[in-house]
Amino acid sequence: MGKLAYICISEKKGTPKRGVEEAVLTEDWGIEEDAHSGNWHRQVSLLPAERIREFNSRGAGVEAGAFGENLIVEGLDLKDLPVGTQLQIGEAVLEITQIGKECHDHCRIWQTMGDCIMPREGVFARVMTGGTIKKGDEIIMSTPKKDRPYTAAVVTLSDKGAAGEREDKSGPVIVQMLKEASYEVLETSLLPDEQETLEHELIRLADQRQPDVILTTGGTGFSERDITPEATVAVCDRMANGIAEAIRAYSMEITPRAMFSRAVSGIRGKSLIINLPGSPKAVEEALTFLLPNLDHGIDILRGSAHDCARS
Repeated sequence: MGKLAYICISEKKGTPKRGVEEAVLTEDWGIEEDAHSGNWHRQVSLLPAERIREFNSRGAGVEAGAFGENLIVEGLDLKDLPVGTQLQIGEAVLEITQIGKECHDHCRIWQTMGDCIMPREGVFARVMTGGTIKKGDEIIMSTPKKDRPYTAAVVTLSDKGAAGEREDKSGPVIVQMLKEASYEVLETSLLPDEQETLEHELIRLADQRQPDVILTTGGTGFSERDITPEATVAVCDRMANGIAEAIRAYSMEITPRAMFSRAVSGIRGKSLIINLPGSPKAVEEALTFLLPNLDHGIDILRGSAHDCARS
């Protein structure tokens, strides 16, 4: 259990947030009168008060709202809470959707201190149930629901696609099949065949958005630019290549050219990363085999199913 220490809002983006005694949370929108509210996953931002005090002990002298945060909470180490954790404040309920954020343009605080805690300590949430919140309200935390929908992210690797010279046809096939299988697709991206770029994207997705599965398409062949397996291996904590091997074995029944796939699969944190082929036809064939069998592995990662051992 935690406590709501401060509430901060700003009517315009790019302006400092000001403290208020209470605020109204609107379902699937955010805080009324706050410019960052909207139909997206980062409706409300939160920071722990303890981390702000530690930062100020180094001479930062920042006030509530200076990091762009909406809510400052006591007693909860937010960055250690998994995506899907729910926080009840009065009648309102928030669900954490992202841990940390990328800092593309260093803010004034970073320029002064050479550091900023928001990218690593801040979390973001969407409003599941609306209601009025007040300073001093208790915060009741509940772990992610085990029966929540499976979540996914899709990454297409294509130099020509990223340059706008070719339409991405495989990514949309994956998205459509995921939705038909009742997955919630959190993000899609189209990247050039650059290993460092792909590694960065996989790390960001797995660490910040924490989807159950990240599916890549493209970049698994013999071409010099095919770097998807290398990037995947580089970011994974553990490999799970039985999945890639099973897809290859299934595809070999369709075409012997499946032997030339170098696809791998592995785990980073709680996210399963699976390389798929590059062509729409091969993607559809692979997912037709994969999706009906994937739930058991995801449930084990979520901690909602037992492993495969038998007594």
